[in-house]
Order: sequence, then structure tokens, then C-alpha cells
Amino acid sequence: MAKRVVIAVGGNAILQPKQEPSFETQMENVKKSAEQIAKIEAMDYEIVLTHGNGPQVGNILQQNDMAKQVVPPLPLDACNGESQGFIGYMLEQALKNTLRKNQSSANVAALVTEVEVDRHDPAFDKPTKPVGVFYTREEAEELKATKGWDMVEDGGRGYRRVVPSPMPLMIHGIDAINHLLEQNIIVIAGGGGGIPVYKTEEGYLQGLEAVIDKDRTGRKLAEQVNAEILVILTDVSNVYINYGQPDQKKLEEICVKEAQRYLDDGQFAAGSMGPKIEAGIEFAKTGRTAIICSLEEADLALQGKAGTRISYT
Repeated sequence: MAKRVVIAVGGNAILQPKQEPSFETQMENVKKSAEQIAKIEAMDYEIVLTHGNGPQVGNILQQNDMAKQVVPPLPLDACNGESQGFIGYMLEQALKNTLRKNQSSANVAALVTEVEVDRHDPAFDKPTKPVGVFYTREEAEELKATKGWDMVEDGGRGYRRVVPSPMPLMIHGIDAINHLLEQNIIVIAGGGGGIPVYKTEEGYLQGLEAVIDKDRTGRKLAEQVNAEILVILTDVSNVYINYGQPDQKKLEEICVKEAQRYLDDGQFAAGSMGPKIEAGIEFAKTGRTAIICSLEEADLALQGKAGTRISYT
């Protein structure tokens, strides 16, 4: 019987820092991702694929700002939906073409996904999620002064805007995702962490201006579809402690308690590896396995030959 896996792909796998943010560039990156995902499908896995959208939604926001005198700008939740649509389209097409080339019988479907959050989540008082392009310190200071944006330094690569990142409470559309998986269809869902919505007192859904972390949404997706494995892809082969220092250490097999200790000690940055470890810990607490690895080694990581695995004990 096929195992079920949720795979979370970062937005930077679709658009690398300093690359031209053209559709053609992003499509070429997506094609490379599709090759790796197809390898996992060939290993007899049912796959739910989710993805980040930090660079993409940031560019959409920039387009909105530049054209605001001509076309009214969209709110951030609508921009999230826009990025979900075009990234889902690229992934769906690239995966379908790759599967056809591999003579696989699997199909692909991309779903626009709403994710419910608490409108009173403390994240709305303290924005932390980086979105958009990278800026120099001087540019960041100017944007903070002129636009009121919250700006932070991001992993030594420059400065980025940060927005609220509430915790996901529930993924909408799980019944549809489960049905598609049972029909041998790879499902792309929760893109960009999903479109953040909350329920009004009357029980109606309403959008919010925020970006949900895709790793947290990936963990919630994995729980709700009852996946055996959560794979979080990043741009390094393993998780490290003391990263970038002479005594840095690669982690391969760690338990929940050990991972939590490293997280509490501040080993992992809040805007990068921190949410990945946090998501891995929460998923592993259910008795299942979380893996953090590079895209290129995802198939090997599922065989226990690469990456960092987090288990309950």
C-alpha cells in the first residue's frame, strides 16, 4: 500500500535570490523541482505538495504598489491567492509533463486553498514573516521611513519586508484532497501557506492580510490528511547546530526532546530554519516522521540515506 507524504517546497526553490523574477526563470526552476518530485512518485508515494511564496507574493505586492495610480491594489490575502494560482499552474504543468515523460499513470491537480487562523493571533502584533525581494540596508531604512514597512535582515542575504504570520488552525478542502489522493493524483495545496481566513461571529469566512508559514501549513496538512511522513525541503542538505561556526555539527537522527532543546537554545533563526524545526517537532509528536533535507536529496532522504530525521524517540 502506498505511503502518504506531504512535501513542502520553499519559495526560493521557485525563484532563487538575485535571479530575474521572470516567468521563464521560475518555470525552469519548477521543472527541476518536478523532476525530483516525480522520483518520489515513482517510489510508490501518495503526494501532497505545498510550496512557499515569499519572493512571488513580494513581487506581486511591488507590482500593486507601482500600479496603484492606475489599478487599485489588492489586499495581501488576495495577493496570496494570486501567487497560489500561478505557482500551482507552473507546478501542475511541469509535473504532468515529467510524469508523462516517465510514463507514469499519475495525474496532478492544484487547489486554491484557504487556511483558517485566529484573527486575534499574537502574530498580528509582531510581524515576522519575510516576503518579497532583498534590499540593502539603505533601501530598507528608506522603505521603513516612507512606507512604514517592518524590515529585517534575512540570513545574511539582505533586508526584506516582514508581515504577520499567524498559526494555521485548519486547512479547508481536506475531503477533496483525500479523494484526489485516492485517485492516484498528486495534489498541490496550501500554496504559500494558504490564503489566511478567519470565521466571523456568524460563521462566515473572511480574508486577513497575513502570510502563513508554509512549513506550519505543511505540518497541519500532513496531520489532516493522515500522512506518515512530512518532508520539508530547504537549500541545505541537513539541519546544523552552531551553523557557520568552526564547531558546526550536522544533525542526522534526532528525537523530539533533542530538537526542542536546540530550538529553545536559539540554534535556529525564526525567519528560516526555526519554523521548519518547529513544524518537524509538532508532527513527530504524533509518532510519525519529519524530514528536513535539500530538494536534490529528497528521494534519498525518504530512504534514510540523507537529510535530518526527527522522530518522537
